[in-house]
Amino acid sequence: MPTKSKPPIPLSIQDNNAYNKLLMLFVLDTMDIPMTDNTIVVMCTSHNSWITYMDCMLTLPQLAEAGFAYKTAPDKKNNYYSVTPDGRECLSHFFSQIPASVRNEIKDYIKEHRMSYRRRQEYSRDYFRNSDGNHTVVLKIVDPVQTTMELKLNVPTRMTAKQIYNKWEEKAAEVYTAIHELLIEE
Repeated sequence: MPTKSKPPIPLSIQDNNAYNKLLMLFVLDTMDIPMTDNTIVVMCTSHNSWITYMDCMLTLPQLAEAGFAYKTAPDKKNNYYSVTPDGRECLSHFFSQIPASVRNEIKDYIKEHRMSYRRRQEYSRDYFRNSDGNHTVVLKIVDPVQTTMELKLNVPTRMTAKQIYNKWEEKAAEVYTAIHELLIEE
């Protein structure tokens, strides 16, 4: 009795590491902005179940080492990743190995949440108590290469510091625009 030929094994089953790399390339390409490793991990593992935490942590440096992702380190806390032209070319050859349902899920999720992730990683904020009892709020707008703006405010209470801290993500662009217009434009 002749044996039936088996359908080809999908890449996700055949080589999980290769699938994870393709998935990460697809996320980087779809997001189309440099992302911190923390942003990528949160997006792919915590907010979605596209890849496991450990696989994500292993895959990012592998993509950078292979030349498929560009890694920058503007400061000691964050590494930023973006897809390279070689990464896009690789993705174009093996795009179909990612199931259409997964690609659509990623596209839809990124379309809905792109600006939120961008603000979260570009608008950094912190506050701390000073020895005199006041609080300092440190607000930053950062991009993958440099800090665009850093603003330190000395405020009298923790409550005021928390209010500023909580509003920064929403108001950062507006504050930057106002300062830019007041100080730079004539």
